[in-house]
Amino acid sequence: MPRETLTREQIVEAAVALLDAEGIDGLSMRRLGERLGNAATAVYWHVKSKDNLITLAGDAVWAEVDLPDLDAVDWRSAATAMAKDLFTMIVRHPWLVPAMSTHLIYGPGKARHDDHCLALFEAAGFSGSDADHAATVVCTFVLGTALAATSEIAWQTRLRRAGGDERDVVERVTEIARQFPRLRARSETWTGPDTTPEHELEAGVRTILDGLAARLPAGS
Repeated sequence: MPRETLTREQIVEAAVALLDAEGIDGLSMRRLGERLGNAATAVYWHVKSKDNLITLAGDAVWAEVDLPDLDAVDWRSAATAMAKDLFTMIVRHPWLVPAMSTHLIYGPGKARHDDHCLALFEAAGFSGSDADHAATVVCTFVLGTALAATSEIAWQTRLRRAGGDERDVVERVTEIARQFPRLRARSETWTGPDTTPEHELEAGVRTILDGLAARLPAGS
C-alpha cells in the first residue's frame, strides 16, 4: 500500500504480529515492510525507529487487558480478574516483558491499566501511597510469574527449532535437583494441576490480597 494510505495503527498491529511470531530479534523495518507490502522507508516515515515501534507495540498490547466494572464486583474479584487477564496477555505476547527491560513502555494503553488499578485499590479503602503500593505489588508479581512462564515457552521453542529433546533437558534438571533433599522430595510432584503457572498465579495473588486486606483501615 502507498505510504500515504499506510497508518501508524496498521504498522503497530503488524509489528505486534511479527513480534509474537519472531520476538524482538526478528523485528526489522524491512520484514515489517514486507508484511505490509511496502518499503521499509515508508514504515520509518510513520514510526521513526525500531525502538519507537517496540514502544508503540508494547503499549498497544496493554490495552488488551479487560478492566472490570468496579461498581459490579468487589475489589478482590476485580483485582484477581485483572491479574489473570494481565498474565494471559503477557503469555500471548512473550516479548513484552523483555521489551520492558530495555524500553520505557508507557502510553495510553498502559496508563489506562494503571489508572484502573489505582481506582480499584482506592475503592477497597487504600489511599495515596498505600494504593500505589498495592497496585505495584500485584502487578510486579504478575509480571514475574508471567516471565517464568514465557521463559519456559521460549527455551522449549528454541530447543525444538534446534532439534533437541525436551525430555533430555527435564531429566538433566531433575537429576541435579535430586542431589538436594528438599528438591528431591518435591521432584515427584513437579507436574500436575497444582503446578501450572495459572494455579501458581492464582495462589500467589490470593496470598497477596490476603495481606493487603489485613492492612486496610478499620471500617473499609
